[in-house]
Amino acid sequence: MEHKLFHQMSQLEEVHWWFVGRRAILDALIKRLALPNHATILEAGCGTGGNLAMLNHYGKVSGIEYDTIARELSVRRQIGTIVAGCLPNILPFREQQFDMVALFDVLEHLKEDIASLKALRSRLKSNGWLILTVPANPWMWSDHDVVHHHKRRYTLRHLCRVVKTAGYQITYVSYFNFLLFPLIAAIRISQKWQGKQEERSDLTLPSKFLNSVLTLIFSSEKYAVANRVSIPFGVSLILIARPSR
Repeated sequence: MEHKLFHQMSQLEEVHWWFVGRRAILDALIKRLALPNHATILEAGCGTGGNLAMLNHYGKVSGIEYDTIARELSVRRQIGTIVAGCLPNILPFREQQFDMVALFDVLEHLKEDIASLKALRSRLKSNGWLILTVPANPWMWSDHDVVHHHKRRYTLRHLCRVVKTAGYQITYVSYFNFLLFPLIAAIRISQKWQGKQEERSDLTLPSKFLNSVLTLIFSSEKYAVANRVSIPFGVSLILIARPSR
């Protein structure tokens, strides 16, 4: 990801509808996992730390982040233990196994997605949980993906194959961000018709009113996801898995 985007992301994570809505969905889903008291949680690719406070509600949080600027911004939040690392080969916390490992829009950045998930399985307890989100639909590839240094967008079938090959048993997988999918899809298609323009990120804050409306719409999906409803379409994918026995 471009370094300037980390500073932008750090400012937006508390208020932008996409971050707030995704956090609400993840919070509702994690709450249903019934993690043990004082659970140990690892967020791989924690970025600027926007999810740490939410995860901290469920136990002791640790984070891994490769980028120096993002890691410094994350450390400033003073939540959990944040250290340098890079998947799949530079993975800290060698002597520790976690009750939950989280990758929130991280896997698409990694060249070796299967090897990275295998590496993280070594840090996961035998009865632990893997929870991840990724951008969906390769046909929705846009300047946003380029600016954020994405390697790919996933189909549901592709994501399931990657996770199973890495040694996990999937307990839930679904598309999400489905209520806004028609609008976002129309924008992406329109951008393709307009041809190549200046590369840009979608991370811009709309007006306060529109941001509130979009937050309400997106976060309302937490009721479907928390009840593990399998949604057949959406802008992103969410998945829960456990290590295969």
